[in-house]
Amino acid sequence: MDLKERAKKLKTDIPAVFIALKHEKTPLLAKILAGITVAYALSPIDLIPDFIPIIGYLDDLILLPILVTWTIKLIPKEIMEECRTKSEGLWENGKPKKWYYALPIIIFWLLIVALVLKAILKPSK
Repeated sequence: MDLKERAKKLKTDIPAVFIALKHEKTPLLAKILAGITVAYALSPIDLIPDFIPIIGYLDDLILLPILVTWTIKLIPKEIMEECRTKSEGLWENGKPKKWYYALPIIIFWLLIVALVLKAILKPSK
């Protein structure tokens, strides 16, 4: 499978994972990972911002496909196939743009900033 086919498959698998997240027969661990994957895929904010040369795009090229692959491995095949069928054409007009999908990324960065400030401002003994 070449890069173009993988990108197309990823584009169709993310809506399927979104549907699997809501499926009653999806295992709990798969739902948790699906929630993280969907939130990351739909977030308007990246873990590593795209304006950072090279590294900014690597998270989209590496992290997102890994998350999708792990999630799909945890979902039973028959459920995933059903979700793929249901997801056809789901985001034809573009993926949903909701700011609450960015909350996990914002919380992550706030945590990093808080830890750095704590280390910098730590009183010396």
